[in-house]
Amino acid sequence: MTSSYRGRIAPTPTGYLHLGHARTFWIAMERAQEAGGQLIYREEDLDPQRCKREYADAAIEDLRWFGCRWQEGTDLGGPHAPYRQSERHELFLDAWRKLKNAGVLYPCDKSRKDVAHAAQAPHRENEAAEPIYPETWRPPVGVGQEATEPGATNWRFRVPDHRKILFDDGRLGPCEFECLRDFGDFLVWRKDGVPAYELAVVVDDAAMAVTEVVRGEDLLISTARQRLIYAALGLEPPEFYHTPLMVDPSGQRLAKRHRSLSLRELRAAEHRPEALRQSEDWWSGLEDG
Repeated sequence: MTSSYRGRIAPTPTGYLHLGHARTFWIAMERAQEAGGQLIYREEDLDPQRCKREYADAAIEDLRWFGCRWQEGTDLGGPHAPYRQSERHELFLDAWRKLKNAGVLYPCDKSRKDVAHAAQAPHRENEAAEPIYPETWRPPVGVGQEATEPGATNWRFRVPDHRKILFDDGRLGPCEFECLRDFGDFLVWRKDGVPAYELAVVVDDAAMAVTEVVRGEDLLISTARQRLIYAALGLEPPEFYHTPLMVDPSGQRLAKRHRSLSLRELRAAEHRPEALRQSEDWWSGLEDG
């Protein structure tokens, strides 16, 4: 009997993948294999300024070297067509129209700097990792309803007032976030014509029938936001499993700027992928190159 499980790995080609990415994608592959299901490969290459073809090609090569395998999506020399978000614009635009018609979106001319500055105001009681869009900046309900295209402006999702978002994470267990306390109105469409991450991944995960999303713990707040989008679009959300973030020996979170820990550099230094994979703390394998 074939399992209905469908997972995905979805790198963003803005730089070379590092060991933390590899761990998350390896866990995603293991969970798909344990469930007897399928794993999808998708390139989240929406940003035309930062996403490069060389990084996309390197991600495929490096993950295959590391031992990751998938059954659907881009595969060097394989039979499946690549899934690239940059080629799925009409799907995202259709979702924007549905959300706009549902009355949950509004146009916004505020920049990230504006929002960050407002979040530093002395009257603000609740601090968050990401600045919360001020409620006082919201336009009246109905503003923007006449728009037929996003145009050259940002669009935000109007989150419900003080609603609690509850869900069970596959690793962390019960999670709870409160709208307008833990996060505020968030971007779903950028003024440069690019759909925001929150919208694009919901549309693609639903279209690809993903049943479980495995990703880093830093995206936990995104799950709360995205569950609002799923509901507004009348879609059933997948299960979620958030992996712990990988930090270097000094405690600093890994990022693509950590060249020495990129899969490309580790591969060039002749480290053995099986040693990196099997290390309990994922660091001792670096000594075995």
